[in-house]
Amino acid sequence: MKNSLFIPVACAGISHREADIPALEDFRFPDEKEFMDEAGELFKGIVLLQTCNRIEIFVHGDGATLDRFLKDKGRSGYRMLEGEDVLDHLLRLASGMESMIIGEDQILGQLKTALILSQETGHCDRVLDMCINRAIHTGIEVRNRTKINSGAVSIGSAAVTLAEDLLGTLEDRHILVVGVGEMGKLVAQAIAAKNLKAIYVTNRTYETAVDLADKIGGKAVKMDDLYRYISLSDVVISCTGAPHAVIHTKELREALESRRWPLDEKERPLILIDIAQPRDVEEEIANIDRVRVFTIDDLRSVSEKNMSIRKKQVEAAEKMISLDLISFVSMLNRTSADDILVDLYTWAESIRIRERDKALSRLKDADEKTKGVIEDLSKVLVKKMFSDATIAIRGCAESGDLEGAEKYVHAITRGNNPCIRKDDSED
Repeated sequence: MKNSLFIPVACAGISHREADIPALEDFRFPDEKEFMDEAGELFKGIVLLQTCNRIEIFVHGDGATLDRFLKDKGRSGYRMLEGEDVLDHLLRLASGMESMIIGEDQILGQLKTALILSQETGHCDRVLDMCINRAIHTGIEVRNRTKINSGAVSIGSAAVTLAEDLLGTLEDRHILVVGVGEMGKLVAQAIAAKNLKAIYVTNRTYETAVDLADKIGGKAVKMDDLYRYISLSDVVISCTGAPHAVIHTKELREALESRRWPLDEKERPLILIDIAQPRDVEEEIANIDRVRVFTIDDLRSVSEKNMSIRKKQVEAAEKMISLDLISFVSMLNRTSADDILVDLYTWAESIRIRERDKALSRLKDADEKTKGVIEDLSKVLVKKMFSDATIAIRGCAESGDLEGAEKYVHAITRGNNPCIRKDDSED
């Protein structure tokens, strides 16, 4: 049976499960630092996770405040979770159970990046740090013990699989990868194993494109030559981190006018797979004849196939997550006892110092050695006297009885008996 979680944590989010690409784009926060600074005034801690197919906001605070904050920001259509449900969601997220491609590893790095952002902006407190790191640890353990990520594909390699399904084969084809960030590297790794005729790689920073092209045996292309190499390609997979479209309708139409090669009987089709968020490809491009545009939404079929293949691993992972959730709640509940124990030890320390000073005042000629002995003795006595109480208080909190923990401290510091019920004291 699960314990109740006493630390107030909440999560608001939207993902590929509930929303399409336009809805994800509308919900996204372009300036992450600005968002963190504004939200940081309301919560003890905040972590913002933004990936190509999800936005998640985790806070150390209450859900009602988070809900009001997001509505004030003009956001809607998100799900709200609080308490234990947040921890369950976080464990599932880190384990790859909520990913479009079940078991993919990329989410672990994305969670670490989100945590670093929170730390760098000064909005990560101990509770959220524990939550994110515990979830990452569970995610790693789930993968190690269930092998749910064995042969798993990322969004990037799923895009390559989609291109292969559409064309029948990628053998002797030309593919252009636009953007060489984390996703671009995954795409490049996936297509490097195919028997392609040519792999082109382009990026805003040309030197970065050169580095990746050298690793996969491809050709680096400057962004100034983007449309020329689009016209040479059968498939373009775009995954930049640009805040706006990088492939535009007018320029693409012009480039495609020279696309037909001398021996072609008819114009060759062009496949554009846009897995960037926000989108790299202007929507109007889908209206150009013989150009087929696909987005993250079109990768759902790959995700469903992946899910059915991994059914046994998924079941094993679900069991692990359920068991780990219990210990996760207990761990955070133990943390909640710390604030209560602060009151206890603050009270005890004030008494220790007062009685130490009284003793020293009676020993007017005490040397430094004697003073040190009295100081150490008083500290040891306090520690010994409250060791059992500390264990009991932490035990109450861990089992979900925060009220019992508070009663213990109240009884010690104010002389009340926690075992006497209110009704009994009134008799």
